[in-house]
Amino acid sequence: MNDAHDKTALFSYRTLEEDSSEVKAILRKVYEALQDKGYNPFGQIVGYLLSGDPTFITSHKNARSLIAQLERDVILEELVKHYLQKS
Repeated sequence: MNDAHDKTALFSYRTLEEDSSEVKAILRKVYEALQDKGYNPFGQIVGYLLSGDPTFITSHKNARSLIAQLERDVILEELVKHYLQKS
């Protein structure tokens, strides 16, 4: 029996235009801006990635504008690549 739940869906998105170093640099700046303002940077970035709501990111040091330059799926791909390559 061929069940639709047995098939793997392919996730398709635009090709990675930003290189890894650009993504890392932006994330580092956003992290530092959130930390400067006294927020938990990890929680705020996760909130942004899950919801897409830019208000999770402070406008301090232009962090909100910086992170908006990147697609969330590109950020997630870079995070997963980095995590798995370290394992």
